[in-house]
Amino acid sequence: MDQEKIGKFITTCRKEQNLTQEQLAEKLGITYKAVSKWECGKGLPDASIMIELCKILKITVNDLLSGEKVKEKEYQEKLEQNIIDTIDYTDKKVSKKNKLIYEMLMFFGLGLIFIAFTIYPTDSSWGAIHSIMGLLLSTLGFINLKSGKTIIKKIFLGLGYFMIIFILLLMLDYSNVVLNKVAPRFSYLKETNDTMIIYKALFYNVYRINRNTKNEYYIIDTEKKYTEGNIPITPFNRAKSGIENIIQYQNKYVGNNSNDSHLIDNLPLAEYGYVFEIDSKNLGLTIDYHITDWYINENHYLEKSLLYNSVSIFALIANVETITFNFSSKTYTLSRKEISELYPNYKEIVNNGINQTNFNKYVETKMNDDNFVEDTFKKIFAS
Repeated sequence: MDQEKIGKFITTCRKEQNLTQEQLAEKLGITYKAVSKWECGKGLPDASIMIELCKILKITVNDLLSGEKVKEKEYQEKLEQNIIDTIDYTDKKVSKKNKLIYEMLMFFGLGLIFIAFTIYPTDSSWGAIHSIMGLLLSTLGFINLKSGKTIIKKIFLGLGYFMIIFILLLMLDYSNVVLNKVAPRFSYLKETNDTMIIYKALFYNVYRINRNTKNEYYIIDTEKKYTEGNIPITPFNRAKSGIENIIQYQNKYVGNNSNDSHLIDNLPLAEYGYVFEIDSKNLGLTIDYHITDWYINENHYLEKSLLYNSVSIFALIANVETITFNFSSKTYTLSRKEISELYPNYKEIVNNGINQTNFNKYVETKMNDDNFVEDTFKKIFAS
């Protein structure tokens, strides 16, 4: 069916009837832009107005679809050809419309995934639910775009598309977990207790410890070697204050202000603000915290922090001899000799520099033992 030829024929017939595009459009109850579109060969009149159009132009439907006035001897042949062309045109129009719908469905699904990743927090189940919904919609659109394929081929193509996008989403989610230390979106199980939340994903687990506190931290267990019973737990932010991080600030000399500042900033209590000063002559370090000591001592947090900070500083700064911790109501002072003699297993912690395994065993883990903390604190910081 030659749309351009039909368009020129409509123009000719319209002019023979002394009608403008606007007048023809008014008679048909449509806009003149629709008439202009026909005459430019960019479309055909709808079947619902085709008979009325032919009456106005004083032609037959067969003439209209042929793009010329059909001779009587060719009428039957042209009629049959026009029926076939009309069916073909309609099929193509429907197919084009369906293709647009399926493309919109496919990209709407991908857009829903993007929105789910953008709007919902990572630990919200709605983010995962809407992501899967978006993926299913996108897969449905993708399958239906594969016209001419058998049902079996469509199913395999759809499964392949679904798996590729889903794997990409899992990789993106894992990257976000590792880089930003957040909960995974695609966890199939979420377990909550008093101190932590455990997110179980397909290939790894994530432990969110000290949840909703200033010292919240995440442990990503790709080997699935941890359980709720053996996961390393401290009252501090382990990612920041753990020996694996603070060992980078190990130094032979107190007085390297940049190094000392970084070390103190990563230790517990820094979250309340502080200033520090160095006594180079006596190799002393004084830290003034901007808070009252008793105000932060729920669950022995003050005692745990002072013990942890003391062992960390003496272990990592080789020549510091005394440390003074000042609060708005009280001062705590101790020496290297006191810590080495009174803190249990201190020598094993600093054996040949610093032993990270022993540090975790005798310092980090011990901060969860309230009786150990109370007894050791009284020994070391006795008035």
